[in-house]
Amino acid sequence: MSYIIDRRLNGKKKSTVNRQRFLRRYKAHIKKAVGEAMNSRSITDMDKGERISIPTRDINEPVFAHGPGGHVERVLPGNREFIAGDRIPRQGQQGGGGGNGSGASDSGEGMDEFVFQISQEEFLDFMFEGLRLPNMIKRRLAGNESFQVVRAGISNEGTPGRLNVVRSMRAANARRIALTGSKRRSIRELEKELALEESKDPTLRDQRIIDQLNSKIEELHARIGRVPFLDDFDLKYNLLVRQPKPRSRAVMFCLMDVSGSMNQATKDMAKRFFLLLYLFLQRSYEYTEVVFIRHHTSAKEVDEEEFFYSRETGGTIVSSALKLMRRIMRERYPVSEWNIYGAQASDGDNWNDDSSTCHKILIDDIMPAVQYYSYVEITPRDHQALWEEYESVRAVFPDHFAMEQIVDMQDIYPVFRQLFSQKVAA
Repeated sequence: MSYIIDRRLNGKKKSTVNRQRFLRRYKAHIKKAVGEAMNSRSITDMDKGERISIPTRDINEPVFAHGPGGHVERVLPGNREFIAGDRIPRQGQQGGGGGNGSGASDSGEGMDEFVFQISQEEFLDFMFEGLRLPNMIKRRLAGNESFQVVRAGISNEGTPGRLNVVRSMRAANARRIALTGSKRRSIRELEKELALEESKDPTLRDQRIIDQLNSKIEELHARIGRVPFLDDFDLKYNLLVRQPKPRSRAVMFCLMDVSGSMNQATKDMAKRFFLLLYLFLQRSYEYTEVVFIRHHTSAKEVDEEEFFYSRETGGTIVSSALKLMRRIMRERYPVSEWNIYGAQASDGDNWNDDSSTCHKILIDDIMPAVQYYSYVEITPRDHQALWEEYESVRAVFPDHFAMEQIVDMQDIYPVFRQLFSQKVAA
């Protein structure tokens, strides 16, 4: 008889623990499905859950079985149709019958799939896994809004829940040693005298001295026994204090081109990119502010609603957005206190010689102050002057400036992960 004992730990919510284990095991399948879902969703559905399909062959669990050996008797039915190695078709495939397998076809072959639903939280976890704002290194005590409780040594007063048993027992033991040390030394000396007296010849022993020594020893033991094992003075408590918690403060500038050269499809791709960025910041960073800037011939700071849904358009002067970003940085976000980030999306079209102006503003004013700046050019055409100017900026700031091109919807999520994949602070 064989027994298998499963000693894997399970919480009270067993189904939750099993689900988390399942999600970890099939992370690769789920991440692939999440990436595919991002290409087909509308802007309003970007943060919803998703149905995930996994081929049945990939969810097989390991099993325990007896190895070969021993005396085994089997009765096997014979047949006149199949021989060893033949593949038997699934029942129902040859008559147009049922079966819930996906990929049913006239070839008589298919594959079952396991389909399950992941929640909104799980979907966003997989979507933004491994992403970080690069180079976030500045820290500042931002007021008294956030505290953390930390150990601050030992106190003689406190609540029973904070009792430090080890330190209390150590203090009690030290007190008993200090109070009874001299008595124990006296007992040892008296025991030596008693042993010396008892070792004498019976004719020479003095029973009166032996009785006196035993009486003194018993008295000292009684006095030691009256010392309490644990006293109120011995109790020690963990001292916990509230300290202001250092927080990373960051601001993200989102610069979107809404000029006439940006057609509706290009604007939709830019909005998808910035919506991904906005969801990522909201989910991953509690104390991060976002500044939305729309620009055509002029730039304007707007709120979230206007940034994503306004239909205003016009010509193209990209430097207007960079100038507005520079002014807001100087007025509201000191470099010594804030991690400053920028993300810009455009189709690359710009007004005459304005691209050189953008280059100068970035090199002289913006890049020395920001932790990271990313530029996304949304166009299937060849790059123009703005891309070339930005390439020279990247050459000067290779660790803090990144640029990528988006051609169609399928490029948005991979480009987003490429720009904000986890990097080591410089």
